[in-house]
Amino acid sequence: MAKVEIYTKAYCPYCIRAKALLEQKSVAYQEIKIDFDAQLRDVMISRSQGGYTVPQIFINDKHIGGCDQLVELEMAQQLDSLLSEQATA
Repeated sequence: MAKVEIYTKAYCPYCIRAKALLEQKSVAYQEIKIDFDAQLRDVMISRSQGGYTVPQIFINDKHIGGCDQLVELEMAQQLDSLLSEQATA
């Protein structure tokens, strides 16, 4: 199973939507809440090469983007194949 990480903030409708899609697919993910942690926010921005909005989603350490990009992958029937790839150690 793929390693999925999602940077979020509380009360973010896009975060809720992205997490709901992952949960609908029974995908385990690590949620990284950046609400009150400037260091985590800086890590997120660095990892996403400048992405400062939430959510920022990574699958097997590959930056996917935000909620819209996750939904686009699902609509293009490409998300399942990404999620089925094994995470490398």
